[in-house]
Amino acid sequence: MSLTVYGIPNCGTCKKAFAWLESNGVEYEFVNTKEQAPCEEMIQAWVEALGSKPMRNTSGHSYRALGTAKDDWTEAQWVTAFAEDAMLLKRPLFVKDGTAVLVGFRDKDEVIRQKLGV
Repeated sequence: MSLTVYGIPNCGTCKKAFAWLESNGVEYEFVNTKEQAPCEEMIQAWVEALGSKPMRNTSGHSYRALGTAKDDWTEAQWVTAFAEDAMLLKRPLFVKDGTAVLVGFRDKDEVIRQKLGV
């Protein structure tokens, strides 16, 4: 199994996820989205797997700066926005064997285990 975690190192939720992965012996690769922003094709695949709504970082400055126009955006418009500003992506985002399986880290332990396959 190949697990990649996308996020930023100083994000509290990412830190919580890293600690959980390490305490459960789960190997993963971390990609800092501030340094290596995901390409539009990757984001398109993630949106197809998870939908754009759960992927939105609604608590961030970038999201609030979009104004009300974002309320009527299509999935394609969200893909473009995510590609232009990775801070719009909710963190962490987990990709298992090339497929996005989980975004955020608030589910119950058993749900996380199931989605990550651990």
